[in-house]
Amino acid sequence: MLDYQKLYEQKKVSAERAVEVVKSGDWVDYGWCTGTPVKLDAALAKRIPELSDLKFRGGILLWKPEIFNVENAADHMCWNSWHMSGFERKMVDQGVAFYSPLRYSELPRWYRDNIEPNDVAMFQVAPMDEHGYFNFGPNGSHMKAACENSKTIIVEINKNMPRCLGGFEEGVHITDVAMIVEGDNPPLGQLGAGGPATEVDKAVARLIVDEIPNGACLQLGIGGMPNAVGSLIAESDLKDLGVHTEMYVDAFVDIAAAGKITGAYKTIDKGRQVFAFGAGTQKLYDYLNENPACMSAPVDYTNDARTIAQIDKFMSINNAVDVDLFGQISSETSGLRHISGAGGQLDFVLGAYLSRGGKSFICCSSTFKTKDGTVKSRIRPTLTEGSIVTDTRANVHYLVTEHGKVCLKGMSTWQRAEAIISVADPQFRDELIAEADKMKIWRRSNKR
Repeated sequence: MLDYQKLYEQKKVSAERAVEVVKSGDWVDYGWCTGTPVKLDAALAKRIPELSDLKFRGGILLWKPEIFNVENAADHMCWNSWHMSGFERKMVDQGVAFYSPLRYSELPRWYRDNIEPNDVAMFQVAPMDEHGYFNFGPNGSHMKAACENSKTIIVEINKNMPRCLGGFEEGVHITDVAMIVEGDNPPLGQLGAGGPATEVDKAVARLIVDEIPNGACLQLGIGGMPNAVGSLIAESDLKDLGVHTEMYVDAFVDIAAAGKITGAYKTIDKGRQVFAFGAGTQKLYDYLNENPACMSAPVDYTNDARTIAQIDKFMSINNAVDVDLFGQISSETSGLRHISGAGGQLDFVLGAYLSRGGKSFICCSSTFKTKDGTVKSRIRPTLTEGSIVTDTRANVHYLVTEHGKVCLKGMSTWQRAEAIISVADPQFRDELIAEADKMKIWRRSNKR
């Protein structure tokens, strides 16, 4: 039997020694979210000026890696993100970061089947267990597939990384690791809910919670509105809820603490809260650590519409940036301005509708304010030129704003235009009706 501790000592190196394997032209995988390397990143940043055409992969950065601070970084490297955070959006504006469009559920297969191997993968993990495994923490997602497709794997140990139980594909074995770097154990990157819920958030949340039955299974996106829904659920009389989600967020911890989550009626993974990755405050990381009620699983399982469809009463709740009168949803860009990524929104919209008793809700405020204080409608005649369609008009189920909720499934163009306008801010409705009329999707007899 292998002596894993002896093997550990043999593979342990300094961060400076580890990054010497990186050469010009390499593809370097930085893992995902809280697993993004820290000590290795700092060491590699010092080498960047002597290298060229480095291509990084990663996503949902919760802090700015040192490689971005290199002078004239775009002359030496580019960052390719699977899903944008605020840090990455800023790097897009500086010409050093780019988005890689893909349905998030497809990512493990893409790593395994569609690309040449990564040259190097480096990322943070939890300390090795007695069986020789390094846990990915709340970053299971696609990491096992990325490891399988990498020529050289370097792990950076962080004692603060929670061990997230499987599930499956939640860690990498020491025999597959080339080098081990003992990190400086920084606290994990935190992701808040974006401030307290607004009155608009609460109004939307009330409309959605009214639709959720006992025994339902929840998926919540990130942001103020899904968080408000979670808070309202925690205060409600709902019971025996389940969780099956792409991203595990603080709201789930609150709902569980309120005794609302049992998973007793889940038709698969009964009793387990299933997630692909998690990010939030320290209370979330503490809750996930060694918690057998939670189940880390790869994203091609959590987000597959075929998996979701097996779970009865599935409730999917996600945000949108803009909506048009055809029912097209943009959750990724506003015109050419990049905001987010495709993620799993469409997968959950499709899967929830296939679930027996399932529903998907796309929610947004009816208006927003520009920097100069101008109020504009999020509901537009057509999406801004350059906006990316995340959910097509054929797939949207419920649309919710503070002014109401409407089910768009199966409606003709004039019916859905009327329904969508009914949840727009009243000050914009006449203007939207006029535009719908020009686009031949309005029946004049409908105006009341």
